[in-house]
Amino acid sequence: MDKIKGLVAAVFAAYHEDGTINTAIIPELVEKMIADGLSGVFICGTNGEGPNLTMEERMAIAEAYVREAKQRIKVLIHVGHTSIAESRKLAAHAQEIGADAISSVAAFYFKPSGVKNLVDSIAEIAAAAPELPFYYYHIPTLTGIAMDMVEFLEIAETKIPNLAGIKYTASTLHEYQSCLNYKNGKFDMLFGYDEMLLSALSVGAQGAIGSTYTFAAPLYLKVMSLYENNEHERARVMQLHAVNMVRCLVKFPPIPAQRAIMKSEGIELGTCRLPLVALDVEQEKALHSSLTAVGFFSILKDVTLLQETK
Repeated sequence: MDKIKGLVAAVFAAYHEDGTINTAIIPELVEKMIADGLSGVFICGTNGEGPNLTMEERMAIAEAYVREAKQRIKVLIHVGHTSIAESRKLAAHAQEIGADAISSVAAFYFKPSGVKNLVDSIAEIAAAAPELPFYYYHIPTLTGIAMDMVEFLEIAETKIPNLAGIKYTASTLHEYQSCLNYKNGKFDMLFGYDEMLLSALSVGAQGAIGSTYTFAAPLYLKVMSLYENNEHERARVMQLHAVNMVRCLVKFPPIPAQRAIMKSEGIELGTCRLPLVALDVEQEKALHSSLTAVGFFSILKDVTLLQETK
């Protein structure tokens, strides 16, 4: 697979009132992602509550996204699990159903002892789907595994034949830049901090994966187009709107807050699964008020209209 350019939305899980997964909403979500100009969807990851789902649920969600995407948008499936054996099952299933790529975090209970041990562990997972591009999912704030990613590439490139790159969700831009330039840009480095997208573009990023792209993609695509057109001051202003939005949502539990924003846009995803807890009515009102105060909804509407008229 060629390097992914543009934005990939880390989509959220959807549930019925009884707590079972809702795959019936997936066609609507796929059409929205395509209409918003996204390059792909990243499913069953952090925002998709992958660790909160059963194996059967994760497979059902993956099948629904691949079926609905119909190759119109890339489907990247997160297969990470505390058990490497279970990760391998998810990886093999992803290849079987025709996913575009897979990704996995490191084991996050019994943690790898070093970079070589990490590579050996990840190689086991990637080998279960040898025909699919594999992205290591680097997210040290959640896994607690903050190892040298350049060293990871040095060791992994010979041990993981289908290694495509890294989903890099960390704020260490100097290391990210080093990974981007490793062997003249050999690997695809997808940046994972939405609020730092412009900073990542400045060091060479071409693709990114993030949760807020699920509901605010036009804003970020505008940042990218302005930067590409050397309109750097306007790009900075547009990125600041995204930063202001993120500053509003992180006053609350981030995933429930973003799900509440989706709800305000008319997409009901249902409640979360424990230990995640949905915002209550008062919290939803407070979030909406703070987003309105920073002009988020009006700015998003304006950039969306501009995108639609092109």
